[in-house]
Amino acid sequence: MKVPPYDTLWHATTAEGPRPGPPVQDLRVDAAVIGAGFAGLSAALAFAEAGVSVAVLEAGEIGAGASGRNAGFVVPHFSRADPDTVRDRLAPGHAEALLSLIESGADHVFALAARLGLGDQAEQAGWLQPAHTAAAAAALQARAAAWQARGRPVRWLPAEEVAARTGMEIYHGAMADDSGGVINPLALARGLAGLARQAGARLHAESPVAAMRREGGTWSLRTEQGREIRADRVLMATNAGTEGAAARLGRTVLPLQVYQIATEPVDAATRARIAPGRQPVSDTRTNIFTYRLDAADRLISGGMALIPVAAEARMGRRIAARLARELRLEAVPRVAHVWRGTAAMTRDALPALVELGPGAWGAVGCNGRGVAFTNVFGAALARWIAAGADPAGAPLPVQAGHPLPMRGPGRLAPSAVLLKGMWTDRRAMREGAR
Repeated sequence: MKVPPYDTLWHATTAEGPRPGPPVQDLRVDAAVIGAGFAGLSAALAFAEAGVSVAVLEAGEIGAGASGRNAGFVVPHFSRADPDTVRDRLAPGHAEALLSLIESGADHVFALAARLGLGDQAEQAGWLQPAHTAAAAAALQARAAAWQARGRPVRWLPAEEVAARTGMEIYHGAMADDSGGVINPLALARGLAGLARQAGARLHAESPVAAMRREGGTWSLRTEQGREIRADRVLMATNAGTEGAAARLGRTVLPLQVYQIATEPVDAATRARIAPGRQPVSDTRTNIFTYRLDAADRLISGGMALIPVAAEARMGRRIAARLARELRLEAVPRVAHVWRGTAAMTRDALPALVELGPGAWGAVGCNGRGVAFTNVFGAALARWIAAGADPAGAPLPVQAGHPLPMRGPGRLAPSAVLLKGMWTDRRAMREGAR
């Protein structure tokens, strides 16, 4: 998938990381990983630390895709599911494995950040999900209780406490998870690449895999430069990309374009009013409202476009205006950076483990919660593959991964959902105003 220019806050402020080039010769390895985002790099690190020879092939630069283009929210929760949902949809063993992964994601990320010495680029200050209506509050209270029953540091906050933590008096309470937080995602990706190389993984950027096929009991991967990488096992982690070999996996999900902005730093009084505890916020509206601070107190927020074509400038203005309106800022903040990334959305809002052939799998479907989950998911998949890849012991059921029907027209579905959601959000909040 072609990515837009690097006008992200992260590319402007993050120290350079490894810049590996394409392979200069054909390679033979135990495992090949396609994609150098969080899932691929975490898998490569786990493979290398297990003594498995591994090569990573990335079409662009390290962190060129979603892993370097998100807002850096570290949220150890599904976007729409809770523990009971997972137990209803999956067999007991797989349900427990997935729940264990999702709930450990944030702690895993912040342990990596400590290992990498990221300092104030990673803050485990917790995460707030405020409820915009009484009905949403009831659902979140039940969800919080379900996670509490699993021993998670999750609790329900009353409306008055939410107002004190956000400066916003529109909410009916919030679910709080003390293990969540924020991170500079590009610093994490580049750091992971460095760890993987130190452990023995071979990293190759600017190396799109044009084709992969099974030959004589092994996999043959051909880069666009014509190099061949032969591997016994392959793990594809290419998000919603559909170019070259990634098409088989990318067509199983719906790509969702999400726009992000970073403002100039806010003053100390504003910071103390809207984020005294520095927790990131993402509420329950369909037209979700999010915000966080970075280490320099820049406000970071995002949103979806009704017409997601050449929308950077338009969305930058719209998101900044919404920040001013929702947070009651004295003026619309100046936008320093605006960028977009792509989230891979599945039909059931759960991640997927797709079998691409004997000894080859694809990991996909972060559903907008990729920072916490894909790091722990990639590492778990590598350990599972290195141990023999018994389907019964997989962290998810292995599925065939059929292309989404009507995927092309379906790309317009988020705009329709957003338009309807904007109307229903306003109506619900007017009717249920506190």
